[in-house]
Amino acid sequence: MGDSQGRAGEGHESPAAAVFDALGAEYERAFASSAAHRESLERLLAGLAPGSSVLDVGSGTGRPTAQTLADAGHRVLGVDVSPVMTALAARQVPGAEFRCADIRDLPLAEGEFDAVCAYFSLLQLERGEQTGLLERLVRSVRPGGLLVAATVPVDVAGVDAVFMGQPVRVSSFGAEEFTALVARAGAAVEWTHSALFTPDHPAGEPEPHIFVHGRRI
Repeated sequence: MGDSQGRAGEGHESPAAAVFDALGAEYERAFASSAAHRESLERLLAGLAPGSSVLDVGSGTGRPTAQTLADAGHRVLGVDVSPVMTALAARQVPGAEFRCADIRDLPLAEGEFDAVCAYFSLLQLERGEQTGLLERLVRSVRPGGLLVAATVPVDVAGVDAVFMGQPVRVSSFGAEEFTALVARAGAAVEWTHSALFTPDHPAGEPEPHIFVHGRRI
């Protein structure tokens, strides 16, 4: 259901951090075979100039996203709220930089990146937070730069669920509404792709995925 972002409450560990700390490398193994994610990455790579700067939101274990981008010669900053995931990513993908932080608390300068990708990293944010974050992420991309966002397109708000054996609270949007959110955030949508994927995990359940590629206007 996605890489991890979620705000820590006052004096409490972030719920998302707890989930993804617990999953660790299991998460990578479960999602490694996603052909749709690989196709999205290939499309992103095709649109990047050599040596582009890319922000990977909810970078998880660093694979496949940060590793694919770094191996292609791009400068990658991965941000994830899980200390376990961040440490694992730093070991696995030494060619990228990783920061353990909540993306909502991270200062983002106007147009500082050539591309931003957020693969399944919005699901544990409230709907309003997802909308605001998408707008910030688009503004952090230079005009003409790329935004890639992927989510589980279901119309839910603050629903308790179980993901790979871990309790999670998720919010999301239907496919059309999510695509419209990306457009309203200031990115011209150039490509969308929907797929059904079952994580390779004993507790994995089939889940719909949507990938939305946009270009900052």
